[in-house]
Amino acid sequence: MNTFDRRNYIMDLVNTKGSVLVSEISSEMGVSEVTIRADLRLLEERGLLTRFHGGAAKRKDTGFETAGNKELNLSDRYNVAADPKRRIVAAAANLVREGDTIILDSGSTTKLLAEELLGRTNITVITNNLAAAYVLSENKDITLVVCGGTLRHKTVSLHGALAEYALRDVTANIMFIGADGLDGQNGITTFNEGYAISSVMASAANQVVVVTDSSKFSRKGFNSVLPIDQIDMIITDSDAPDTQLEIFRKNGMKLLLV
Repeated sequence: MNTFDRRNYIMDLVNTKGSVLVSEISSEMGVSEVTIRADLRLLEERGLLTRFHGGAAKRKDTGFETAGNKELNLSDRYNVAADPKRRIVAAAANLVREGDTIILDSGSTTKLLAEELLGRTNITVITNNLAAAYVLSENKDITLVVCGGTLRHKTVSLHGALAEYALRDVTANIMFIGADGLDGQNGITTFNEGYAISSVMASAANQVVVVTDSSKFSRKGFNSVLPIDQIDMIITDSDAPDTQLEIFRKNGMKLLLV
């Protein structure tokens, strides 16, 4: 059962029973309680249920019931399925194997990837992304390494000489990086400051994978983050422009469209 189906099933349980315990869901679905707690937290953030200690309950004000007391279908009430970022991070998570060391750069997509990886065991995650680190801190079976450095409030991430120094002598299997802008000539660009650490991360990884939705293609920020020759793979949605995809293909780029 994939992540989306699992969360929809949890919503079915909550709406049928009124309330459920984490231990019950974990036992019934055969997944860890850490994973279920992460699912419940996400569903609560979406306004779909209310968490309590050890479980979750149906919200009274979700608006899922029509005037005829008929619930809307799952795809309507859990609109996250329409979000291409969810498909992108699911595909990215499939690249991670037990025993791997991965690097997560700052950004919202890499934070979602952290949520997708939360149920894993025996992996090491190195990150400057404090939101991602907070998510992963719930799983004691993940070795979490947080770079030091100066906090950049806009992105809630750590940067500067201390953060870059923390990556010295590090070797990782994969680095995952998002993008403000992406094109076949300039690679990854950004409109923000505090991007130097991305190059250091890329140098420490055997493979650099860009995780970004199609809206970022052909956008060009004024700061260059990573040139195209430092990128090994791009995971994006099927709405990415064919002209840009063709440029990447001609440069030998691996592309995964979801």
